[in-house]
Amino acid sequence: GNEDYVKQNGSFGLTTLRNRHVRVAGSELRFLFKGKSGRIWRLSLRNRRVARIIRSCQELPGQHLFQYLDDDKQPQKISSTDVNSYLREVSGREITAKDFRTWAATVEAALAFQRLKSEGATTKKQVRAVLSQVAERLGNTPAVCRKCYIHPEIVTACELGEFDLGAIEDQRDEDRLDLDRAERAVLRFLKSRIGRTSLDLPSAANKG
Repeated sequence: GNEDYVKQNGSFGLTTLRNRHVRVAGSELRFLFKGKSGRIWRLSLRNRRVARIIRSCQELPGQHLFQYLDDDKQPQKISSTDVNSYLREVSGREITAKDFRTWAATVEAALAFQRLKSEGATTKKQVRAVLSQVAERLGNTPAVCRKCYIHPEIVTACELGEFDLGAIEDQRDEDRLDLDRAERAVLRFLKSRIGRTSLDLPSAANKG
C-alpha cells in the first residue's frame, strides 16, 4: 500500500495500516480495514512472535502501525519501498511483496483444484469458479488473477487432467516461518512441471 491510495480512496495496504486497524489479545491479532477496491477486510491471525512485534509497534507515538525508531530515537514510517528493498537485500533476488501475493494465490488455487480432483474430472465451469474464488480473495477480476497471480501450470495441468498434489497432511506449527506442507506440495508439483515446460512465475512474466 501507499499513502496516495489512502488519500484518494481511503483504502489501506500493509504498510499504510493505522494502529486502529488491529487489536491484539495475547497471541491473537484481529485486523479490520478497507483495502483495495473498497473491500472490507476482517482477518484473524494467531502467532506469538507477530503479536509481540505488533504490540511494540503500537506503543510508538503516531497513528501509523508499522514504524521504527531511527538513530535519533525518532519514529519513522515503513513504506512499501522499504519492504521491497529489504526483500531484495535478504533474498539476493529481484523480488517484491507482490511475489508473496502471487504465491498465496497460486497455493489457494492449487488446493481448490485438488479438492475438485477428489470429486472427479474438473470442468471448465469449475475452473472458472476457482478463478473467481481466488480473485475475490485478492480483490481482482478472474482474468487479472489468472494472468498475473496464479502460476499458469496450475490451471493448464487442471484443464488437461494432469493435476495432482498427492496426499497433504497439513499440521503447521503457528510459529514456524517456513513453508507448510500444503505449500511444499504445490512447490514440488510446480518443480516437476517447470522442468518440462520452463514457464516463468506470473509475477515475473506479467508485472501487472
